Amino acid sequence: MEQRDQWATKIGLILAMAGNAIGLGNFWRFPYQLASNGGGAFMIPYFIALFFLGIPVMWIEWTTGRYGGKYGHGTIGPMFYLMARESLKPKTALIFGIIGGMLAFSVASLLSSYYYQIIGWSAAYTYYSLTGAYFGKDTVQFFVDYVSNTGAVITFWGLTMVILGIAVGQGVSKGIERWVKVMMPLLYVFAILLVIRALTLGSPVKPEWSAIKGLEYIWKPNFEVLSQNFFKISLAAAGQIFFTLSLGMGIIHNYASYLGPEDDVALSGLATVSLNEFAEVILGGSLAIPIAFAYLGPEQAVKSGVGLAYMALPNVFMHMPGGQIFGAMWFLLLWFAGFTSAIATYNYLVAMIEEDIHIDRKIGTWLVFIFLFLLGLPVALDSSLVYLSELDMWVGSYFLVLLGLFDVIVAVWLFKPDNFWEELHKGAFINVPSWFKPIMVFIAPLFMIILLGGNTWDYYKMGALSFHVSKAYVEGVLGGAYPDAVPIVMRARIVILVIIIIGAIEAYMAIKKKYGEELAKNEVLIKL
Repeated sequence: MEQRDQWATKIGLILAMAGNAIGLGNFWRFPYQLASNGGGAFMIPYFIALFFLGIPVMWIEWTTGRYGGKYGHGTIGPMFYLMARESLKPKTALIFGIIGGMLAFSVASLLSSYYYQIIGWSAAYTYYSLTGAYFGKDTVQFFVDYVSNTGAVITFWGLTMVILGIAVGQGVSKGIERWVKVMMPLLYVFAILLVIRALTLGSPVKPEWSAIKGLEYIWKPNFEVLSQNFFKISLAAAGQIFFTLSLGMGIIHNYASYLGPEDDVALSGLATVSLNEFAEVILGGSLAIPIAFAYLGPEQAVKSGVGLAYMALPNVFMHMPGGQIFGAMWFLLLWFAGFTSAIATYNYLVAMIEEDIHIDRKIGTWLVFIFLFLLGLPVALDSSLVYLSELDMWVGSYFLVLLGLFDVIVAVWLFKPDNFWEELHKGAFINVPSWFKPIMVFIAPLFMIILLGGNTWDYYKMGALSFHVSKAYVEGVLGGAYPDAVPIVMRARIVILVIIIIGAIEAYMAIKKKYGEELAKNEVLIKL
């Protein structure tokens, strides 16, 4: 079997995995989810979801990735096939491999097409903060003008993609690992400095507005709000756990595939979760909302929603002493966080080309660059952000949970619970408590089925499942103008469908290429 690249150091692996998990979800998505779902009311189901969903699925994905790596695979299609054939005949196991590969390819491709754009916004706003470009201006209009400036959007997005290509093209140990060893410590330093600044703001505008009030909003349990909106808030919390830990994307599997067969995954998976939660709950939770409470007041801070990072906070920085420096630090923090996550989705697609088509990594890196650039152009050219919103509706939550559910079905049920438990503990530095086993087998998948059911019902009520694109859906959900946005929505749906088909074909070809003989005979021939 051809020798694959591996992580050079344990700290490099942990930082890469943490960087993969610590992204825009921690510092951008988490604060607005908190603000939109009652603050302390959100934190209760959030921690429940972390324990019963986040940690178990994280261990499942680490274990699946390392297992696939033993066979020389860094993508989900072949991994799922190998595990499913423990209970099924190869031809039936192939179905699960195709589904897993299709979903992972779709998530990596479509998520990258718009996630990289948002990282580009952060790069642009870092520059605009240093130059004071938005100071003294209406920050909402400034953002609208920026996303309408195609040249600026493509410049900052393209620059981000070029740097990503350089990092991934250098390989796992000499590229990704080296980059995250620099970026992750800087990310934590910037975040800690900003937290210190946030918590020492006092009450700069009004005596009753303060950063401490923002912390109270986050940490004071609000059972009344939770009881009134229990299902909605619980779904949002579980969705945030998936997004923030990068679960259901295929990229944890990919990174774990570069481990040795006896390298620890139990403690490493737990360390990844811990670093992410420190960044999200302690640092991310102590930044945007407390600053917004101090300068904008509770009512405006809670209403800021998605625009908190790019529209509300710039308004804060222009009135804050040293605002240009702190603004640049905030947006560079977002860029670092986004970059260390984006590098993982980029590498997943490169690994697919490198391992399944046997094209050199350096060439494959720039083929992926061209593919993602073409896929991202419709996002860059749509200043209404309707195209981005439609993609995120499906990819940013629905596909992630669906792939997470198949993780459990394949890696635990079909691979068999006892086999999985043994695989999880190979080379482990800790023993996972035995009571986590029923959580993985029963509670985590039930959690995901409820989450998928809730999302499906929400999508039905919103009109997202209808072929007819309604005015209510365009204006009420996507925030677009009807009927102008209808063709944009249809283009996005066509692209999603095409990518799904390509993903299914690629997964089928990848599995058949290596395991064609045993598929023809419908019996297992290759076994390590």
